[in-house]
Amino acid sequence: MGWGRGEAVDGSETGWGRQAEPAPRWRALLDRARLAGRGAEHHDVDHRAEETPAPPPETLPRRAAGTGWTGRAQAVARPADASFGAEPAYRVEATYRVEPAYRVDPRYGGEPAYQAEPAYRAEPEPRAEPSWRAEPEPRAEPSWRAEPVRPPEPGYPEPPPRGRGTASVESRYALLDGGYQPEPAPAESRYALLDRGRYRPEAPPVPEPARIEPPRIEPARVEWRAPEPETELERAAGVLRRELGGPRVLAFANPKGGVHKTTATVLAAATVGSVRGRGVLAWDDNELRGTLGLRAGSARHARTIRHLIHDLAQIEILEGATLLEHLDDYLRHASDGSYDVLAGEESPRFAQRLDQFTVKRVLELLRRTHDVVCVDTGNNVESPNWRTVMQAADQLVVTTVPREDAAFSADWMLDLLHEEGMGELADNAVTLISCPTPGRTPLQDDLERHFATRTRAVAVVPYDPALETGSSIEYHQLQAETRQGWLKAASVMLEPFVR
Repeated sequence: MGWGRGEAVDGSETGWGRQAEPAPRWRALLDRARLAGRGAEHHDVDHRAEETPAPPPETLPRRAAGTGWTGRAQAVARPADASFGAEPAYRVEATYRVEPAYRVDPRYGGEPAYQAEPAYRAEPEPRAEPSWRAEPEPRAEPSWRAEPVRPPEPGYPEPPPRGRGTASVESRYALLDGGYQPEPAPAESRYALLDRGRYRPEAPPVPEPARIEPPRIEPARVEWRAPEPETELERAAGVLRRELGGPRVLAFANPKGGVHKTTATVLAAATVGSVRGRGVLAWDDNELRGTLGLRAGSARHARTIRHLIHDLAQIEILEGATLLEHLDDYLRHASDGSYDVLAGEESPRFAQRLDQFTVKRVLELLRRTHDVVCVDTGNNVESPNWRTVMQAADQLVVTTVPREDAAFSADWMLDLLHEEGMGELADNAVTLISCPTPGRTPLQDDLERHFATRTRAVAVVPYDPALETGSSIEYHQLQAETRQGWLKAASVMLEPFVR
């Protein structure tokens, strides 16, 4: 224990033929701590060992590659004598674990922080690990976004922040010693990150479209014009096109013959059918031999009302398209297809078979298949079929010509209807005056004023040479004035039923 500081650190010529290198101070402290633990009995032995030259010290092993315990001091087999050359200095952790067998002499206090004296120069470490300093992360470019930080995997140290610069050689080897394998930076980082979905290149700025000034539009001058009044013909056609709220029966009647009942029935059906296009029928209900089937429609067959009544029981039980198909076998059609015709029987003996019940069944069947049914009544006001038609009619049309006997017969029929309890039908009737000759007579004015007080309206249809012959009536061959007159007259007949 009588060593001086000079004895502990000064070297002499070693057995290796070179001057001994000064040992660091911590080795002297370690030797003192070992000697203090052995006791007084080893004092002399230590002196003898000091006097006797010891064999040359073994060469310290150099530091190998990292094993996971890099940086920790390893235990030495036996303490080296300070008289020999000092061992190369190597890194020691801040706190040194002292084995339990050694106790530090209380008389020697270890210095908390050792400062090497200028006189002693330690041998440089063979592979000194330079202090690693992380490179500052470069500033990201405006169009590049840093990728998100991934949490370190267990068992691996946290990697340093990655940048666009290249790490130094020392820092790379230091990371390898620590067990970390850095991920190589891609050569083309932008495209690589784009492939992995991490890079979001900023969209290039879209240039604003050139602003085009809209053409200046001068405000239009709005001039209010009163709507043109609807002409009388347009109004009449509109009435015929509208819904009628159900099938309607029009009865054309006058007890006197030769007053244009058949002509009026055919032309009314032709006028309404030309506007509506379908669903119009003309029926010859004359108990004597009528001529409606000859003046209207094509004679494609000779079937009449008699054939229909014969098969009425089988036909009236049918429905829909089947009913129309079977009924068509008993009807005739106009040349232009605008209306249908149910011809009357030519045999006078058949008139006795048209009783009240049969007429009602026929009217009911025609109502199911047509919208407008125009009926040409006979001259016998006492017959059951005439009275049945009057009771079932929705609109009565009193036909006459500018003659006193025809006007007297029409006036008498209106009185009869009032006596039979059908005064409402007579008051709502339409008086139709047909002109058999061109021009206007003074009697026509008197008749218009008279029947205007007896019926709802009075309509006048002009003379037409095509009707004078008494042959087949072709609606499209009539004069324009005649067609217009019938258009106005038909609209007056159906006007109360339009919706």
